Amino acid sequence: MKRLTAYLARMFVTDALILFGVVCFLLWLVNCLRSFDVVSIKGQSIVVLGVQALYTMPPLAIAFFYVCIGIGLARALQALQANKELHIIHTSHGLGSLWRATAVVTGAGVVGVLLLSNFVDPYAYRRLNALSASIAADLVSSTLRPGRFTQVTPGVVLLIGGRGADGEIREFFADDRRDPEMRRTYIAESARVASDGQAYVLELRNGSLQYNSNTGRFSEITFGRYDINVDQLSQPIAQSNPLLERDSVSLVTEAMANGQWRPGVLTLLADRMAEGLRVIGMAMMVLAVLGFPSGRRARIPVPMEAGVLLIAFGERGISAYSPLGTATGALAMIAVAGIALLIRMRPRPLPLVAPS
Repeated sequence: MKRLTAYLARMFVTDALILFGVVCFLLWLVNCLRSFDVVSIKGQSIVVLGVQALYTMPPLAIAFFYVCIGIGLARALQALQANKELHIIHTSHGLGSLWRATAVVTGAGVVGVLLLSNFVDPYAYRRLNALSASIAADLVSSTLRPGRFTQVTPGVVLLIGGRGADGEIREFFADDRRDPEMRRTYIAESARVASDGQAYVLELRNGSLQYNSNTGRFSEITFGRYDINVDQLSQPIAQSNPLLERDSVSLVTEAMANGQWRPGVLTLLADRMAEGLRVIGMAMMVLAVLGFPSGRRARIPVPMEAGVLLIAFGERGISAYSPLGTATGALAMIAVAGIALLIRMRPRPLPLVAPS
């Protein structure tokens, strides 16, 4: 690698990594504040709060990754423009080094974001579900107080009448109002929290399950024993997608072994791979806008960081509403940036000089 290429790549990477680290730290603090009920209500330690907030970080880090790459490139190119170094690069045949440095940074960014989306995010999602189930099980088994209503999660209230020496719960009551169309009430003479090695199960004995719809219809089912996963009472009403807990290699390996693709696997893999295209498209857009020197001064100076954010918002909007998939916005960025680069790189005739 040439010295100029290494110098430019180091500038691009430094700004992008610093910004990415700051953004991740701020997002982690925000997640800690959002999950503070883990400490204040559910009786968990501050360490559990930090770990739970950490497990929620990968999706947010992926969403901001290509924005940080774009802002890092923009800041570095603006610094080169201000120091007249960008002019020297173009006039001294150093344009190839600029392309190579951008390609190196973009390639490293693509590898990094694909590792996050295909491996780190599924692992964190799996660990987050396990931690949430453990917190809920601890809440049900140890922190519930007899005769006091306790909210496990918004919409779910638990009440117990007492607790035995062996951990058995007497007179269990749970009211689930998360679904606006159906209210569920669990009543049992006794209950016990058990684990099958993979999940925590609440064993209800000698009770009833009551359903009350928003139309006024009421039904009741009595049982001698009823098992319910603890995470069904501790998580939002939407069921977790088991595919999100598995990395892309295991999904592809399973599909190749079975000879068929499970519903939703191809869409999930396409969404994960689209993150790499976003990094490529953003790097090309920033290079097309700021990679060429200009002596003109803007009447109203606009920070390029705001421009990168606007490009990212536009890309997200196109991807969200496009029927062609989540990669539509990234492909549009690549196409627009590619056309802009070809136009700006086209050879221009030298201006004619009038003889004196």
